Amino acid sequence: MIALWNDLAGHFHPDSSLDYLPQPQLRTLQLQRLQATVCRAYERVELFRHRMEERQLTPDDIRTLEDIALLPFSEKSDLRDTYPYGLFASPMSEVVRLHASSGTTGKPIVVGYTAQDMEVWRQVMKRTFVAAGLHRGDIIQNAFGYGLFTGGLGAHYGAEALGATVIPISGGNSERQIMVLRDFGVTAICATPSYFVHLIEVAEGLGIDFRQLPLRTGIFGAEPWSEQMRRYIEDKTGIKAYDIYGLSEIIGPGVGAECAHQNGLHIFEDHFIPEIVDPVTGKPLPDGEEGELVLSTLSKEAMPILRYRTHDITSIITEPCPCGRTIRRINRISRRSDDMFIIRGVNVYPSQVEAALMRAERHLPHYLIVLTRRSGLDQMEVQVEVTREMLDDRISELERLQERLTKAIEDVIGLRVQVTLVEPHSIARSEGKAKRVIDKRNL
Repeated sequence: MIALWNDLAGHFHPDSSLDYLPQPQLRTLQLQRLQATVCRAYERVELFRHRMEERQLTPDDIRTLEDIALLPFSEKSDLRDTYPYGLFASPMSEVVRLHASSGTTGKPIVVGYTAQDMEVWRQVMKRTFVAAGLHRGDIIQNAFGYGLFTGGLGAHYGAEALGATVIPISGGNSERQIMVLRDFGVTAICATPSYFVHLIEVAEGLGIDFRQLPLRTGIFGAEPWSEQMRRYIEDKTGIKAYDIYGLSEIIGPGVGAECAHQNGLHIFEDHFIPEIVDPVTGKPLPDGEEGELVLSTLSKEAMPILRYRTHDITSIITEPCPCGRTIRRINRISRRSDDMFIIRGVNVYPSQVEAALMRAERHLPHYLIVLTRRSGLDQMEVQVEVTREMLDDRISELERLQERLTKAIEDVIGLRVQVTLVEPHSIARSEGKAKRVIDKRNL
């Protein structure tokens, strides 16, 4: 089986043709790569071998793609428990890049890449940009964070593989971001959606109209964002806002991407197998049913990952895409199973609150959910920034706005919660992923 892996490793196509591969050929390729990956993980990673032996499984038991359901799940905790290199299937002499998470909940997770892994990453990111209509000659301002975070360098090398001009500006220094957008003739920007919303605000303060700039495309990811947020961005700037998907544990950005139809994220299935499972039982669900996304890598050398539980909630779209791509799509990730919090017995997701706010008032993208406990009862406050113009309104107008937002949230989550209107710029901005919830109940 290792010989099969070596045969496959040298034949990763460097273009987007695999996006249109006939289904039988794609499934054959997937099975070959899955079998080779299972063998590699079994022979070289103690944790995978131990878990397969517990189930009395060997690589020879994986005879069809459906047999992937026989394999054990992987979790983020596995990467922390084997920190830093316990899940590596390649010697460090073959690892050319390391990335790591921020480590906000303990030890960071560490991921490694061989030279071949880096080439795969470049190509799936190139395909991401192609799907969004970018090409050689575009000038791409990359405002994803550089460093241990995978977003910045992942997008950077993919854009270079495309033949585009890359501006490696990273995040922060927002006024300079606006200056570069204007002066460098930027045609596309990569950023978290929440940070780009902040840039819209900064540009307005500087008297700069995005619609007068050459910018036509935004590539946004690294955090869940709603369809309402997309419409806000596109209406304010005149650009097309594309969602992309990825996670460090699998490869970084480049797992999936929207095409011109903006109706679901195409998963690059020649490198990643998506499954949907029940988030409680772990049982596989059929295409079309909503559940937790589980991903397996098919071509990672340094750190093959099998059946990784992402905690992202989505479903596989069954209808073919009008773009002609044969790789399947998932619905955009609007929430995570581990982002959910419970208030008075009701399950609430931050994305529900965002959708309610923007349905009621499309110009209020900055908000913060604060959870507290008084006299043993959970309380939920939603702080919403108003604009300078709104501060000039009569008190009665602000009261009506507050009531409108309160009702919109109640209609969506089924609870009446406290809505507090706060002054402009009083909610902290993030240069990366936005922090939407502060839970003070256990402090």
